[in-house]
Amino acid sequence: MKYIVTADEMRKCDQNTTEFLKIPAMVLMERAALSVLKHIKERFSHKEPSDVSALIFCGVGNNGGDGLALARLMADAGYLVEVCILGDKTRSSSGWKNQYDILQHYNIKIGSNLPEGEYTILIDALLGVGISRDISGAFEQAIHWFNSHQGYKLAIDIPSGIHTDTGAILHCAVKVDTTVTFGFLKRGLILAPGCVHAGRVICEDIGIREKSFLGKKPGMFTYDETISQLLPQRDPLGNKGTFGKVLMIAGSDKMVGAAALCAKACYRTGAGMVKVLSHPDNRMPLTALVPEVLPGTLEELKDGLAWADVIVFGPGCGQSQEMREYLCYCLKCSDLPLIIDADGINILSAQEDLIELLKQQGEKGRTLILTPHMGELSRLTGTKMAALKNAMPGAAKYWATQLKCTLVAKDAITFTGNEHYSICTSFCCNSGLATAGSGDVLTGIIAGLTAQGLSGFEAASKGVAIHALAGAQACERCGVHGCMASDIVEALCVNEQM
Repeated sequence: MKYIVTADEMRKCDQNTTEFLKIPAMVLMERAALSVLKHIKERFSHKEPSDVSALIFCGVGNNGGDGLALARLMADAGYLVEVCILGDKTRSSSGWKNQYDILQHYNIKIGSNLPEGEYTILIDALLGVGISRDISGAFEQAIHWFNSHQGYKLAIDIPSGIHTDTGAILHCAVKVDTTVTFGFLKRGLILAPGCVHAGRVICEDIGIREKSFLGKKPGMFTYDETISQLLPQRDPLGNKGTFGKVLMIAGSDKMVGAAALCAKACYRTGAGMVKVLSHPDNRMPLTALVPEVLPGTLEELKDGLAWADVIVFGPGCGQSQEMREYLCYCLKCSDLPLIIDADGINILSAQEDLIELLKQQGEKGRTLILTPHMGELSRLTGTKMAALKNAMPGAAKYWATQLKCTLVAKDAITFTGNEHYSICTSFCCNSGLATAGSGDVLTGIIAGLTAQGLSGFEAASKGVAIHALAGAQACERCGVHGCMASDIVEALCVNEQM
């Protein structure tokens, strides 16, 4: 698990590290520079250092101090280094001043004007996490120069011009191949459009660790485990009943694909048995696609609820009056964990009485998981889609609290919220996941985890992480253009190393 911090949370963490844990700021700055140097050496291991030229843009804060320290270390390692300093040196931080004084003893070209030459590496150490106002003047010119020139581009901590808390572009921002950040991921590195500008993000340990929070932990985190590590441990003496029975109300007349994908993903995630109640005409095609499924009709709902451990309602089921009645029955006549997706969410959106019933069930402690994409969440909450997107991740937590459920707000960057946390469980911006049936696969994964005993929030958040990892593997095999939902299901077949 990794925490994702705001600028204020990171500042407090830095302060606690130096003042409470007594690790000097200069030590942290040196470690930061060493970690960036390590990456540069790895990236250019095929070249002699003397064949690599680097230009480092430095501001006058601690981010610039990291850049000055890096310049010295790169010069010691044999790289050809130049430094361009922007900002008022009289307002520099104490750490910057120390690094600048040290650099005067090195034969490194230091200037304040934008150079004419070309470089192998361009390094951004201008502004760091503290900036919150629009970029202008010399900094704007430097950013445009940086973006318009060729070379391998790297940002120290966060690309200059990206808002640390929101990922917004502050008028202009550098766009890099790689960002090396320190201690913890910053929200601006995983929220759009900051995540696009940041490129590949590497988070390095420089001595700022969880104990630096002094017990007050951030409100957002993500998972960094593999698929096999995220899946629940199996009882070697268990049986199909041990691993949970999932009842799905899915599919409609001549619409069986969503039900099949959801059921197969549920099995692949570890559920012991899956029963799908659907239109009678779906029985044969469904069992042909997923022979392991226990097929049934909606007339068997009462018996199905008595049999099941978990309920899934919505994938491909349509929005008929009959389906509205069945959803009402699932809410009123059962206290089993209930996962509502797709058409189930659209039915909720049109029925205020069902939303009130949902809230009542949630207040009683029932496990409820809703998995809307942005359009469905907009209809459910009566909020414009753009406003929801701009309010993430807070909107996921807010509406989860309002609806008394765990909420999976699906988008290119997906957030899972409950009343306590907002977790970014998918920030890979993988366009290959934007394919028909991908959401049905996710619902099946969450259902399989819930059936094996995970709490609603844990099943939903880990489910999104597993879905993202499987999607990445599927896209690696099939390409982002060719990836289909069924490829994501197959990627759930993992070994212990994946």
